[in-house]
Amino acid sequence: MSKFFEKYEERTCYALIILYLILNIFCMNKFGLADYRSTLVNTIFTVLLLVLIIAMKRTEYYGLTKVTDWKNYLYFIPLMVIVSANIWNGIHITNTKQEILFYILTMCNVGFIEEVIFRGFLFNMMAKSNVKRAIIVSSLTFGMGHIVNLLTGADLIPTLLQIGYAFAIGYLFVTIYYRSKSLIPCIIAHAVFNSLSVFNIVNTFSRYIIPVILMIVPLLYAWYINKKKGSIIS
Repeated sequence: MSKFFEKYEERTCYALIILYLILNIFCMNKFGLADYRSTLVNTIFTVLLLVLIIAMKRTEYYGLTKVTDWKNYLYFIPLMVIVSANIWNGIHITNTKQEILFYILTMCNVGFIEEVIFRGFLFNMMAKSNVKRAIIVSSLTFGMGHIVNLLTGADLIPTLLQIGYAFAIGYLFVTIYYRSKSLIPCIIAHAVFNSLSVFNIVNTFSRYIIPVILMIVPLLYAWYINKKKGSIIS
């Protein structure tokens, strides 16, 4: 399996991204993210990715390992601040307990899947030839991937802002992964950020101001990490 994947790595990466987007567009339009069927689809996708990674003996290669130098990342305190953004405006509960549970389970799977395919697979594949280009493409692809929300009925301006801060967060996550060699902080942060969105209060502050903050803070944090760790090899 490992040899097959290495031979068709590029095609497999893009196929996984396309398949993931198609499945989740279908789930969002058909069931919604708080439905058990969305949770089931994403859980199966997560399990298949894990089986693939373990079968290829690439858990460490794809960053499924712990961070050893927490101090150099300010103990990820800025990351904790970023992931709490969805409750800065307070907590609003409109879903049932069951819907909240399935939503959070779905988002935990989404956090894992997106980090593995965008940061693990895609970045590692491209970094073999050019690290800087891999970082940019991984960030842009992750940001632009959120344009699919327009296909599920989202408004234009909030979606464009989401693309902007998704790019910034994507850049921070790939920076953390590249520098620490661990994807675990990114997976956890991604899952928590998405999960807390179930409690988000939608108003002017959350739709327009928070997204701008989420563009600035990740970029500053990524700049700090890069300054601490030195230049990126091209």
